Amino acid sequence: MSSIGKKERETQDRVIALFHKELDYSYLGNWEDRPNNSNIEEEILRKYLRERKRYNNTLISKAFYELGKAANNLSDGLYSANKKVYQLLRYGVKVKAEAGENYVTVELIDWKHPFENEFAIAEEVTIQGNHEKRPDIVLYVNGIALGVLELKRSTISIGDGIRQHIVNQQKEFIQSFFTTIQWVFAGNDTQGLRYGTIGTPDKYFLKWKEESEGENLLDKYLLKLCDKVRFLEIIYDFTLFDGGIKKLCRPHQYFGVKAAQEHVKRREGGIIWHTQGSGKSLVMVWLAKWILENNPNARIVVITDRDELDKQIERIFTDAGERMVRTRNGKDLMDQLGKALPRMLCSLVHKFGRRGVNNFDAFIEDLKRSPSNTIGDLFIFVDECHRTQSGKLHKTMKAILKNAIFIGFTGTPLLKQDKQTSLEVFGRYIHTYKFNEAVADEVVLDLVYEARDIDQKISSPQKIDEWFEAKTRGLNDFQKSELKKKWGTMQKVLSSRSRLEKIVSDIVFDFNVKPRLGADMGNAILVASSIYEACRYFELFQTTELKGKCAVVTSYNPSTR
Repeated sequence: MSSIGKKERETQDRVIALFHKELDYSYLGNWEDRPNNSNIEEEILRKYLRERKRYNNTLISKAFYELGKAANNLSDGLYSANKKVYQLLRYGVKVKAEAGENYVTVELIDWKHPFENEFAIAEEVTIQGNHEKRPDIVLYVNGIALGVLELKRSTISIGDGIRQHIVNQQKEFIQSFFTTIQWVFAGNDTQGLRYGTIGTPDKYFLKWKEESEGENLLDKYLLKLCDKVRFLEIIYDFTLFDGGIKKLCRPHQYFGVKAAQEHVKRREGGIIWHTQGSGKSLVMVWLAKWILENNPNARIVVITDRDELDKQIERIFTDAGERMVRTRNGKDLMDQLGKALPRMLCSLVHKFGRRGVNNFDAFIEDLKRSPSNTIGDLFIFVDECHRTQSGKLHKTMKAILKNAIFIGFTGTPLLKQDKQTSLEVFGRYIHTYKFNEAVADEVVLDLVYEARDIDQKISSPQKIDEWFEAKTRGLNDFQKSELKKKWGTMQKVLSSRSRLEKIVSDIVFDFNVKPRLGADMGNAILVASSIYEACRYFELFQTTELKGKCAVVTSYNPSTR
C-alpha cells in the first residue's frame, strides 16, 4: 500500500472532494493496485466516442490506433511525441472508414462545448515504466490523461513535487505517460499551486494570480485552473510549442488576450501595455492565432520600427509554428496586402513612406480619399507603439490602411507628451501589466540603479586614501591590503586620465570589492550617451581584467543610416 503520510492524506482527500463536489469531475477511484493504468484509458475513450459523438466502431478503432501510435512513439523524444498528440487532440484525427471513402475527422475532445466531455480524476495511479511511479492525482478528459498533480504536506516545499514531476518525465522512469499530458501541477497548503507543462524546468513553474474568494491558495487556484471551461481553454488557445520548448500562458497574458478578444469582437483597437520581459511577443502570437481561427477573412500585419525587431517578430511566430511572411520593401508590402494570402505579414513602418513628397498633409488627405486596395479584414499589431505612433510615417500607415483595426503593444510607460497621442491613435488601454506587478509576481527581476558621480578632482594622496576607504568599507584589513597591492598606482589612474578612463577604473574596482560581482554571480550595465562613447568604453575595458567579458549592445545599424 501507499506510504503517503497522514497530513498528505488529509490534503489529498480534501482536494479529491473539491474536484468531485465543486468542479464536478467523476471519481474513478484509487488506482494503486489496478493493473495496466495508462494515459489513454481505452474503455472510457471508446464509450465517449460511441455514445456521445456517435462514431461507428470502425472509425473509433482507427482513431484510437492513430492516437496510440503518436503517444507511444518516443523515438524523437518527449517534446516531439507530445506535440504530435496535442495536434491530434486539438484538430482531431482524420481517418477513413474504408479505402476510397472520404476522410472523417474524429474529435477526441469537444473543445467548443466543454461540458459535453467526460472529466474525471483518479488517485494513486500506478504507472509501469522502466521504474514504477505513482502520481498522486491524474486528470482525465474522455479517458485521456491531460493533467497530473503532485501534493505535498504544508511543511514540505512545492519544489519537491515539481522535481518529482521532472524525474518522472525522464526515459528511465515513466516518460511515455507524459505524451498526452498538457498540465503539470504541484501544490501544498502553505505555498499554494504551481503549474507548468512537459519539459518545464523547476524555476519556470508558474503561479496563477486572480482576485477571488477563498483563503486556501491551493484550493483557490485549483478551482480557477481546473474549472472545465478554463482547463480546456488554456490547452486550446494558450499553449505553444515554441522552438523546442512547450509553454503555457502566465495569468497576465491570459487576461490580456481575453480582454483583447472582446475588443476585436467589437472591432475596436487599443493598447496592451505589458512591461518589458513579461512575454509581450507571446501575447501577440496567441491573439493573432485566435483572430485567424475565429475570423476566416482576418489578416494580421505586425508593424515594428526597427529592423532587428522585425526579424525577431518573424522568428517568434515561425518558432511557434505560425507562417509569417516578412516583406522586403514598400512595394512588396502593398502587393502582399492586395492578395488574399499570406494571412500574416510583418513589416517595418518605414515601408509605408513615400519619397519626394513635398506637401505631406495634402498627400495624407489624398490617401484618405482613395486608400490602397487591400483584401481581408486587417488587424494591425504595432510593436513598441510608444515610438511608432508619432510622426509622418504613422499617419501614412493609418491613411493607407483606413479600415484596419490597430492594436498597439508597448512595454514602456507612455510619457505624458506621448500618452494622449497614443490614445488618440489606438484607443484606450486594453490591458496593463506594469513593472511593479511583474516584479511582485517574480516574472522579471527588480532593476537596481545606482547613481554614480566620479570625482574629477581626485589628485592628492589624501584624496586617494579617502576614496579607497569609502570604496572598501566593510572589507577586512587583509582584503584591503591585497587590494592596495593591486591598486598601488591608483593615484596615477585617478589624477591623470580622462573622465572615461576614470569611470572604467571605478567599475573594475567595484568588480573586486562588491561580493556579488566578484563572485561571478551578477552583471552590470553601463549606459553611454552615444554609440561613439559606448565604443570608447569598450576599447578601454579591453585594457583591463574585464577584457572578453563585456560587449556593446545597441540597435545602431550603419547600413540604415
